[in-house]
Amino acid sequence: MSDHDLVIGFLEDDPDQSDLILHWLEQAGYRTRLFNSAAEFRRRQGSEAIDLLLLDWMLPDSSGPEIVEWIRASANSKLPVIFLTAKGTEADMVRGLNAGGDDYVVKPAKRQELIARVGAVLRRLGLEGNDASQFDLPPYNVDSARRRISYAGKDVELTPREFDLAAYLFRRHGRIVSRDSLLENVWNMNASVSTRTVDTHISRLRKKLDLDGEFGWRLAAVYQHGYRLEQT
Repeated sequence: MSDHDLVIGFLEDDPDQSDLILHWLEQAGYRTRLFNSAAEFRRRQGSEAIDLLLLDWMLPDSSGPEIVEWIRASANSKLPVIFLTAKGTEADMVRGLNAGGDDYVVKPAKRQELIARVGAVLRRLGLEGNDASQFDLPPYNVDSARRRISYAGKDVELTPREFDLAAYLFRRHGRIVSRDSLLENVWNMNASVSTRTVDTHISRLRKKLDLDGEFGWRLAAVYQHGYRLEQT
């Protein structure tokens, strides 16, 4: 997977700050989504999948810790979150991390440090740096070099599109992936295209890979959100 497949969200109400940080991220090869308020973030979460969220603490309609607590209690509970905030006391950092944050960067952010921290969190989740490698979600093995997925001692015959879809979902296991995100990243189509083709491919993939819970993983539909590959 290339960095260009990864989408970083930024919840920030200061346009000067958001313009700068999004520019840094895009130059590093990431795609970005900007949310200007907590209400906008909550509203768009059902249709716009992101791989990591950068989060300001002080928002016009909520606080950073409140947003993290909402995420951890939501259907997308495993979304990684990095605080990016001017609140830099030890007590603030402890509160942010205890609320469920994965990392904490104090403003003014330094470009190289921020990009490195984003990359570190993504690597811990297996999302970055796996372009030509194998990775396992036992009993499944995903081999990106051979473009094969195997389990129970056998390779599964997948079409190129099915492999791309499966690899995208396996790398994001435990997190919701919207239909629009799949169209954009797997089919390279605009989100306005019908999502029926996604549902058809998901059904085929579920059958071919036995993703019904029998082998420890279920490819589940999440109502009004999309799909999630979850461990049973």
